[in-house]
Amino acid sequence: MMHYAWLMARIFITLGAINGFLAVALGAFAAHGLKQRIDPDMLAVFETGARYHSIHSVALVAVGLLALHHASGSLSAAGISLLVGMLLFSGSLYVMAVTGIRGLGAITPFGGLALLAGWALMAYSAWRDLA
Repeated sequence: MMHYAWLMARIFITLGAINGFLAVALGAFAAHGLKQRIDPDMLAVFETGARYHSIHSVALVAVGLLALHHASGSLSAAGISLLVGMLLFSGSLYVMAVTGIRGLGAITPFGGLALLAGWALMAYSAWRDLA
């Protein structure tokens, strides 16, 4: 069981760090590369994606750190939900801002729901598993 906890921690901390890196890189790209290329409304959409991407990258690292104390299925589900949420929420905002395809905004709420599920599952896991 200990091996599972370390593997889970390693995966989620690594994915959180990679996503944190990407969020900073994409935020810098928005500030320096997109500022003159897209309209201010779409730049704000892109920056919203980067902000949520950053916050949830840290949450993913937290999932990994919690796994060091007690790995569980609900904690693993929290990490997966956060990853899916970042991809759908931030990813749809990034692509929408760059391409101007506003229909991609229909995907964004599903990402938001996945992010909410990730936080709820993390809370549930902490309450149940860290007793």
